[in-house]
Amino acid sequence: MTPAEMTRRDFLALAGAAPLALGLQEPRTVPVGIELYSVRGELVRDLEGTVRAVAGMGYEVVEFYSPYYEWTPEYARSVRSLMDDLGIRCLSTHNGANAFTPDGLRKAIDLNQIIGSRSIVMASAGRVAGIDGWRGVADRLNQAARTLGPLGMRAGFHNHAAEWAEVDGEVVMEVLAAGTGRDVALQLDVGTCVAAGADPVAWIRRNPGRITSVHCKDWGPGEGPNAGYRVLFGDGASPWLDIFEAAESVGGVEYYLIEQEGSRFPELETAERCLATYREMRGI
Repeated sequence: MTPAEMTRRDFLALAGAAPLALGLQEPRTVPVGIELYSVRGELVRDLEGTVRAVAGMGYEVVEFYSPYYEWTPEYARSVRSLMDDLGIRCLSTHNGANAFTPDGLRKAIDLNQIIGSRSIVMASAGRVAGIDGWRGVADRLNQAARTLGPLGMRAGFHNHAAEWAEVDGEVVMEVLAAGTGRDVALQLDVGTCVAAGADPVAWIRRNPGRITSVHCKDWGPGEGPNAGYRVLFGDGASPWLDIFEAAESVGGVEYYLIEQEGSRFPELETAERCLATYREMRGI
């Protein structure tokens, strides 16, 4: 079979055998979940139905994003009960900078403990001025980690494309990694890393043990409705097998989260297609 004759399914079938050749852990030892921003329209319309739907597809983990922060404790308990009934877990949440103030962190802790999450991830630092401002963000993450550690929890930072750029001659993500302790997780968003021209595999290897979760979001070059972040997981430019190998051998990954900014398909169908591709890719 020539490369030109190889279909995407042929490639995935061959790729499924690669983990053993690469010496990876068995794929099922790393749970696969979904960042619920991928199905945000459905989630707003019907949270219970959406969580039931993704659990029914076979997702093992969900990650709630910033609107969860407005929940009451009572509502959070109802969501936890739903997840317990479905056998699905929430291991982390996405948060704005407001959750990393002293009062805001207390609220985030209370809600995360109710829903079972042990990782409070900063997904937006807000407006930051200059590289010294980013060093201040690192200080806030360290402060949060000192509060969370005794509770069996941790702080984290989720990158976007902007953090791979240089500010005042320094790459923001390098400053954040160097300025935070190993108890601050570096949640890797692959798509934004690749879109910015950074190397996700090299990044994982430079930060061993700190890549505890990975957002499996793809990115494809070009123009048109299926380019950029709208490309489906597995159809873009990200070197997934190398990413999995690095994440599982040195990165310290504990779970993967499929994330989709949008696609040509409805949200729930997109989530199902992405999970099917992940399973094919991993041979599970």
